[in-house]
Amino acid sequence: MGTLAILHVDDEPDIREVAAFSLELDPGVTLTTADSGEAALGLLEAGLRPDVILLDVMMPRLDGPGTLARLRRLSGLEQTPVIFMTARVQASERERYLELGAVGVITKPFDPMTLAGQVRDILLGRPA
Repeated sequence: MGTLAILHVDDEPDIREVAAFSLELDPGVTLTTADSGEAALGLLEAGLRPDVILLDVMMPRLDGPGTLARLRRLSGLEQTPVIFMTARVQASERERYLELGAVGVITKPFDPMTLAGQVRDILLGRPA
């Protein structure tokens, strides 16, 4: 897996900053960030086509599951892998996120040194 275009969506500026620092440690990652589900949808509607979307579950107004449902209706994004990022990781919740169509779930707080590797492992079908 070579260059990886990631869209990271999180309403918390501190988390976006740590994730950006973490993901950009991998020279093969190009990163776009959005501070809300609405902002992410705006970027996607304008033509952004990431290889994977990292999506916070709990955001005001439009949460992660709601964002996922709406982006699936956009042409060309029906199969784009989505990985939820959340502190809520009980087995039933993780199962629900996968049933909604996510390809994986990354637990917050995440390890900044391994985040890019976790994303790549999930995309390759390895357990994160």
